Amino acid sequence: MKTLIVAAAEGEPINPVLPHTSEIIIGLIAFLLLFFVIKKFVSPKFEAVYAERAAKIEGGIEKAEQAQAEAQRTLEQYKAQLAEARAEAARIRDDARIEGEQIISELRAKAQEESARIVAAGQTQLETQRAQIVAELRGELGRLAVDLADRVVGESLEDEVRRRGTVDRFLDELDNTSAPAVK
Repeated sequence: MKTLIVAAAEGEPINPVLPHTSEIIIGLIAFLLLFFVIKKFVSPKFEAVYAERAAKIEGGIEKAEQAQAEAQRTLEQYKAQLAEARAEAARIRDDARIEGEQIISELRAKAQEESARIVAAGQTQLETQRAQIVAELRGELGRLAVDLADRVVGESLEDEVRRRGTVDRFLDELDNTSAPAVK
């Protein structure tokens, strides 16, 4: 305030906006001291925090890009596995179809063999029964023929050898007379 009074006494007009020179010097020293403290201690910490955040952000972006690339690789692997699984399923279906056709053809062949065996067994049985019936009929026919011959001829054909010879002769004659008619 004394300066203000001195300046007013000297005849200079007082400027309320312009500070006094000593205040400017003290303010400048205080500013430089504060600037030095901020530059030496505060600014490096801010720079370190800024660099750390920037590294985290860049690391996060890099990690995100890596995760995106990994997801893309996984997606490609999944698609490849899916295509492989579909091809495998188609191959299994084809193999099953072929195996089914083989089983069906094997079963048909077995059924035909079984059918042929049954038919052959039936024919063998029929032949056996036919031979048995023919033998029974020959015996019965021979007995009836001997009885008839006994009555017609009047001689006894009780002797087994004679009877058998007569019956065989009669049956041979009967076969000879019926054979041309059958053919």
